Amino acid sequence: MVKFEMLSLPYAYNALEPFLDAKTMEIHYSKHYKTYTDNLNKLVQKDEQFFDEKSLNEILIKVEEIPQDIRQDVIDQGGGYINHTLYWKSLSPNGGGEAMGALGQKIAETYGSFEEMKKLMSQISISQFGSGWGWLVLNEAKELEILKTLNQNTPLSLGKVPLLLIDVWEHAYYLKYQNRRVDFVEAIWNVINWDEVEKRYEEAIKIK
Repeated sequence: MVKFEMLSLPYAYNALEPFLDAKTMEIHYSKHYKTYTDNLNKLVQKDEQFFDEKSLNEILIKVEEIPQDIRQDVIDQGGGYINHTLYWKSLSPNGGGEAMGALGQKIAETYGSFEEMKKLMSQISISQFGSGWGWLVLNEAKELEILKTLNQNTPLSLGKVPLLLIDVWEHAYYLKYQNRRVDFVEAIWNVINWDEVEKRYEEAIKIK
């Protein structure tokens, strides 16, 4: 039977300070992420055969094929699991700076400059009403897009490949930033793991 495991956090809870505080990271990872993982595994027990036949990525790409009785739960819990797994890997105590290589070049071609992309992605993340995410994705035409999704919806379900994401659920920042989502979004750019994001881009452009 398929069993989803929590990604081992690749840094200590306090490693991203002062930008992301240790207590928020601990609660976010050990409580919220764990709950999504546990709930997803409960869904597996409801329909083992369905989950045995394809990866979670494949499931979320074709949500219309998820059995109706568990569909919304899979979107919510599976999205929560996969989004957070990507999110942890998108952050690093050695992060920050700008995208380089092929992704850096593509960003410059698409948005004019890295700073313009950062500005646009920050704006769309801040503007997400309620809980959700801001994204930099690669679409089916192999072009970059910036978009936002509600709750735990993932761009995979829109036919797009996630490259970079900003978590704007309040549990991701409220202990330190309270209602200052703008300050949180500005701060998170200091810990973006561009090596990981660039790797995702390079893998995505190879997919036919």
